[in-house]
Amino acid sequence: MTIFSTFALAEQHALVTGATGGIGAETAKVLAGMGAAITISGRRRQKLNALKQEIEQQVPDASIYVHAADLTNAEQRDELCAAAKDELGPISILVNSAGVSGGSVVERLTQDDMERIMHINYTSTVLLTQQVYRQMKEKGHGAIINVASLSGLRGTYGNTAYAASKFALIGFTHSFALEAIEHHVRVNAVCPGYVETDMALEAIRRKAAHSRTSFEHQMTKAKESIPSGHFTSPQDVANTIAFLASAAADNIIGESVKISGGSVLR
Repeated sequence: MTIFSTFALAEQHALVTGATGGIGAETAKVLAGMGAAITISGRRRQKLNALKQEIEQQVPDASIYVHAADLTNAEQRDELCAAAKDELGPISILVNSAGVSGGSVVERLTQDDMERIMHINYTSTVLLTQQVYRQMKEKGHGAIINVASLSGLRGTYGNTAYAASKFALIGFTHSFALEAIEHHVRVNAVCPGYVETDMALEAIRRKAAHSRTSFEHQMTKAKESIPSGHFTSPQDVANTIAFLASAAADNIIGESVKISGGSVLR
C-alpha cells in the first residue's frame, strides 16, 4: 500500500532489481501503486511471478513485466535492458536493490568471497546502471536509487567485504550524480540499518555464532542499539525510495539517505 498519489509516477517505467528480496519486492509494490509501469528482475522466476500476481491484486491496472536475470552475466544484463525497453518503453527509474550479504573477520576472508560480494553489490550494479543511463539520457530525465547500507557509511565488525562493497557503491553514487544531473538524471542512495529481511536475520545469526551467544541474545542486543527500539521495515525503505524517485525530490542529488531508527546517533 502506497502513501503517495496513485498518479505521482504515471507514464514512468521503473526497473527494480533484486525484486525477490524484501526491499525490492516492497519497492515494486509502492511504485506500481504510484502509477509506474514496472519491470521486476531477480534470479528466481517463480518468486517474480508470485510478486507480479500480488501486485496485480493490489493494483489491478498495473503494467508489470517479469524478467529473470543474473546481473553478474553481461549477456543477461543486455537482454534485461533491451527486453524491458521493448516491453514497457525506455526506463526512467532504476532501483538497484540486488545484493548479497556476507560476513567474516579479515583473517578468514577468501579472495572468492571478496570478489563475489564486490561483483554482485558493486560491479554488476555499476555496469547495469551504465546501460540504463543511456536510455535515460535519450529520454532527457530519470532517477536512479542505489540500495546501499548503513555499513557503507561506517564499518561494522566482521563485515569488511560487505561494507567495502557498499562504501564503493556510495562513492559511485556521489560521483556519478555530478555527471548525470547534467542530463537531468538524479542519482541517490538509501542506507538502511537493520531491516526486517532474511539478509538481516542471517547477519545476526553470524554475529551470534561468532560471539558464541544465542540468536535471541544477539537480536535483543541489535534492537537495543537502535534508538527507536525496532528494526526498519522493507516498507520504510520502499517509501523513501519512492520519494527519491518522485518529482518531490527534484533537487535531491547525490545523497545517501539513512534509514536506521537513529542508529547513527549512538
